Amino acid sequence: MSTDRPGRILDGARALVVGVANDSSIAYGCARAFAENGADLAITYLNERTRAFTEPLAQELGASIYLPMDASRPGEIEAVFDAIARQWGRLDVLVHSIAWAPKDDLQGGLLESSAEGFAQAMDVSCHSFVRMARLAAPLMKDGGTMFAMSYYGANKVVPNYNLMGPVKAALEACCRYLAYELGPRGIRVHAISPGPLKTRAASGLKDFDLLLNEAAQRAPLGELVDILDVGHTCAYLASPYARRLSGETLYVDGGVNIMA
Repeated sequence: MSTDRPGRILDGARALVVGVANDSSIAYGCARAFAENGADLAITYLNERTRAFTEPLAQELGASIYLPMDASRPGEIEAVFDAIARQWGRLDVLVHSIAWAPKDDLQGGLLESSAEGFAQAMDVSCHSFVRMARLAAPLMKDGGTMFAMSYYGANKVVPNYNLMGPVKAALEACCRYLAYELGPRGIRVHAISPGPLKTRAASGLKDFDLLLNEAAQRAPLGELVDILDVGHTCAYLASPYARRLSGETLYVDGGVNIMA
């Protein structure tokens, strides 16, 4: 097998990656894989507190656009898409890699979750993707690809995943319905379901280290995935090589999802 560097399958593409928090985040893995494959990047950061961690990454990847976006703050999503429309005039790829729930609701059982906490988790982790898709679609003039990050706990019960299980299940359903609605415009939509990864967001889950160890033991490939595994999968799916794929939930987990 040739060891030559593969072709840059996203040359000329323009990609918005939402959710880069640090160099361990899934969104960073996606942004890095896109950049390696020739895409121009727009990267967002949550707030001034996270800017110190994300600005060097945006510079490292040569991002053309770097703006704040807190999905819970009115107007911030719209401001990012307005900037993309002015500077680029189009968009080819959208990655939604954000999720949030109040700590008490996240660490308590679903039965004990508050209505307010559940609604907040659903808004930031799920409906914000719908809002972004609504704004991205008109910019995808020649088609495009949208991604949202899910997890195995959307379809099977994972102890301690709690209210995020139903929230991610809703997110996956949104991906399927958006794939149906946007398909006639040449826009493809996928849910990506990585295996457990050592990210800042995942660290909020109770007994997360046990989840990591179990995943490594159960995976047919015998090891955990990393953020670049997720990124390269998304790069392939955003490329012309995957132009007939849409509405899928794709597992990037070393095969854990096939195990009983």
